[in-house]
Amino acid sequence: MSKKNNKVGIVYSTNPDYQYQYEDDDIQPDTLPPAQQKLHVRMERSGRGGKTVTVVDNFVGTDDDLNALGKTLKTKCGVGGSVKDGQIIIQGDFRERIVTLLNDLGYKAK
Repeated sequence: MSKKNNKVGIVYSTNPDYQYQYEDDDIQPDTLPPAQQKLHVRMERSGRGGKTVTVVDNFVGTDDDLNALGKTLKTKCGVGGSVKDGQIIIQGDFRERIVTLLNDLGYKAK
């Protein structure tokens, strides 16, 4: 989307010195402390070619913090995975291990 379409409040001004305010799509919420996070851990198989993956949802925070948590979980489980669309995807069924790891790190997970 172009910057022209993200103007906030005013559509047009005849004042040549007027500074438009723009929406900022890249605003990310501050990362909540682990004790305030309520993460959901589930297993998925559909839409993945029959492969089983463990998905961690509902993380509130920046992409950098989500990537760091994803890297920690992948390392502790000793498997691959990815972080995209606000989800941590771990290859294989590691629900119990991930819930235990998240609880040890101070997160509320179920």
